[in-house]
Amino acid sequence: MGTPDFAVPALEALVEAGHEVVAAYSQPPRPAGRGKQLMPSPVQRKAEELGIAVRTPLTLRDLEAQADFAALEADVAVVAAYGLILPRAVLDAPRHGCLNVHASLLPRWRGAAPVQRAILAGDSVTGVTIMQMEAGLDTGPMLAVARTPVEHKTAGELTAELAEIGARLMVEVLAGLPAHHPNPQPELGATYAKKVDKAESRIDFTHDAEQVERQVRAFAPAPGAWFELDGERYRVLKAEVVNREGAAGTTLDDGLTIACAFGAIRPTLIQRAGRPVMGVSELLRGRTVPAGTRLG
Repeated sequence: MGTPDFAVPALEALVEAGHEVVAAYSQPPRPAGRGKQLMPSPVQRKAEELGIAVRTPLTLRDLEAQADFAALEADVAVVAAYGLILPRAVLDAPRHGCLNVHASLLPRWRGAAPVQRAILAGDSVTGVTIMQMEAGLDTGPMLAVARTPVEHKTAGELTAELAEIGARLMVEVLAGLPAHHPNPQPELGATYAKKVDKAESRIDFTHDAEQVERQVRAFAPAPGAWFELDGERYRVLKAEVVNREGAAGTTLDDGLTIACAFGAIRPTLIQRAGRPVMGVSELLRGRTVPAGTRLG
């Protein structure tokens, strides 16, 4: 049960490990692209490629959907970023319940955006928790944990890494069922990773440079941290911290070094509206930004 790219490695790992995947559940196809054509999710596409039956209910709250799920007589449901609430009838249907691949070290960063929140908070380490699902939001007991350093990874890079770690960890957990004994989550240290609001992605240069650089990484590749120049939006996809000082939001040289409240950042990958991603040197060959320019 999963929807985005994050869930695909888990599906592939289950098949490679020899498990019989009786069905794949994913959110319904959504309009995408300029033509707004209905596009199946990454999990649906991969499942169909593997010859696995796919189900895309709008909800699992109605009795018919719950009966269809129970009729599968599954031993276990593997859940990774599915995006739909699982009612009690669904949680209880498989013999070993529903196991979730969650991209954080629970109880830290329960919720929708654990990778982005870990980067924004400056966490040095994050990881994956395999959790027995229950009615609460990511509150279930834990079966296994794996850690990885955050370092200077973007949300996209870290999400891809955690997806692979989680897939391997889930296969290990399944190999040990039912001998695994879940450990209750401690409430001490619990935090909530709220969904990313696009308004958060506008760069606030009144923050210090390290916080701005974390903002860039947390929102790369999407929605992309951005600033405005002459009414045009520029998405910053990579940046480095520079030991320079000046008025916050003002360029300090002709190389797009931008002052923050403390220190400065220098974008290295940038994107203008409707244009491809490019290096800053390429941007500046066609669009000069002199020192002293104020950015919004």
